[in-house]
Amino acid sequence: TRDARMSDGIVTIDTGFQRPDFDAAYLIVENGRGAFVDCGTQHSIPAMLAALVGQGLSPAQVDWLILTHVHLDHAGGAGALMRQLPNARLAVHPRGAPHMIDPTRLVAGATAVYGEDEMARSYGQIVPVDAERVRVLEDGDTIELAGRTLLCIDTPGHARHHLCVWDERSRSWFTGDTFGLSYREFDNADGAPFVIPTTSPVQFEPEPLKASIRAMLARDPKSMYLTHYGRVGDVARLARDLIEQVDAMVALAHSVADQPDRHERLVAALLDLYAGRARAHGSPLTRDQIAGLLAVDVELNAQGLEVWLDRARAPRNA
Repeated sequence: TRDARMSDGIVTIDTGFQRPDFDAAYLIVENGRGAFVDCGTQHSIPAMLAALVGQGLSPAQVDWLILTHVHLDHAGGAGALMRQLPNARLAVHPRGAPHMIDPTRLVAGATAVYGEDEMARSYGQIVPVDAERVRVLEDGDTIELAGRTLLCIDTPGHARHHLCVWDERSRSWFTGDTFGLSYREFDNADGAPFVIPTTSPVQFEPEPLKASIRAMLARDPKSMYLTHYGRVGDVARLARDLIEQVDAMVALAHSVADQPDRHERLVAALLDLYAGRARAHGSPLTRDQIAGLLAVDVELNAQGLEVWLDRARAPRNA
């Protein structure tokens, strides 16, 4: 299965969130010790523990749960998973740490968007992490996993509480959402991946996002491990594609900024942009299939662009 595939001591785990091959977490294995990168939701815990079993590890052999950021599809299950990992510490961005220690605001914000029923169905219970088990990661901090060094850098753009993790051993980044979305259904006949940025609300910032992408590219990575979804190569091309699309998306947002039906126009324009690029890439999908697979992402990207647009246009002293 896809979950069992391992390269450079890295296991891709399908967390099962929403649909297969949509939401990944990772297990890094080194000298009989483990570190998770992201963890999905509370409902993902069986898949996370099964990945340990698959590598002959017990929960007590996990030293770290590293969160790229605290959006719930990445971190919603962190508190519950930590209760299963007696020796692990949670590593998280300074802006994300308070929300893991006291998730009240995180839960309230998500519940306001999704409603209580959907919160329970998709995310399960979100429980706090003991403060003494939390390590705050500043830009440039490193984590040691049984002699394997993992470097963490601040990567704003998608969210201000986002970090990415550099693994020198595999020459790879764990990118969370900073390096966009690459669903395997979009791969062309040669297996080459397709990527789009994710600008979901409420902290999208185009220039920081492009700077974060370039910062990762500067290490000449061999591959990227995306949350959505899996390991991709062809990194330089994908980085160019992402930066081009960020600029195109910002231009589209400006072009509809003063329209009364701004949101609807932006959703349609984004779908046109992604569908056109997917076809040019050689994606096997029809436009209807593209629209179906990207429906939620297009909606969230439009919302994120609009929040950014309104913030950029607001008076500075407002």
